[in-house]
Amino acid sequence: MPNYDAEILLDETAFWVAARGRCFGPFDYQWSPDLRGVELTYQGQKFGEICSRDDLFADLAEFKLPMSICRVAIITAGTLAVGIAEGVCVDERVSSLIDSLEQFGFGRFRVRNAA
Repeated sequence: MPNYDAEILLDETAFWVAARGRCFGPFDYQWSPDLRGVELTYQGQKFGEICSRDDLFADLAEFKLPMSICRVAIITAGTLAVGIAEGVCVDERVSSLIDSLEQFGFGRFRVRNAA
């Protein structure tokens, strides 16, 4: 489990975001039924969809999560989903995620695999 200190824990398609002593998740993503996009879920409930690299809808308001957790979750889900759609390997997806987190001011988040 995460150490609850600015960390993203990856486990297959699911991930958790930990910060300031709390852990949020699982966030997950899967292909939409029509295979034209990726559906985003939080604790099994759909909160968004990625239709293309430039078309993303996400709304986590109903879950009342801290804004920084929402931002990190969206960056993580979007970056990983784009990597999957483009067929890049896991290591490249993680590297891209680390770059994205840094770019958006969340470079303090460590990324690690559950295994």
